[in-house]
Amino acid sequence: MRLTGWVIAGGLLAALAATPAMGGEIGRDRRDVRQDRREIREDNRDIRQDRRELAGDRRELARDRRAGRYDEVKDDRKEIRSDRKELHEDQRDRRDDVRDLRHDRRELRRDRNGS
Repeated sequence: MRLTGWVIAGGLLAALAATPAMGGEIGRDRRDVRQDRREIREDNRDIRQDRRELAGDRRELARDRRAGRYDEVKDDRKEIRSDRKELHEDQRDRRDDVRDLRHDRRELRRDRNGS
């Protein structure tokens, strides 16, 4: 009976000792998830802006072509290339942030379940 009591008491002490540490980890994981969501919102905003700029540059390119301003067509193409590059960079950033969010959610779930 004494051995059983010691085992139970030891198990309870171990569980209580681990609880605050797990609480801190869960808090950090929640903070990481919120930060990742914030970054994804910012990336989405940047992507929308890049798409608007790209559409405007394409309209400008079409206008310059119709007007026969071929020297400006060249500049418009450079702008379009630059805007595409920015768009791809922002999409890459968003993809990385989504990956981070999934990882942080997985860790949060793991910490909550005590694994």
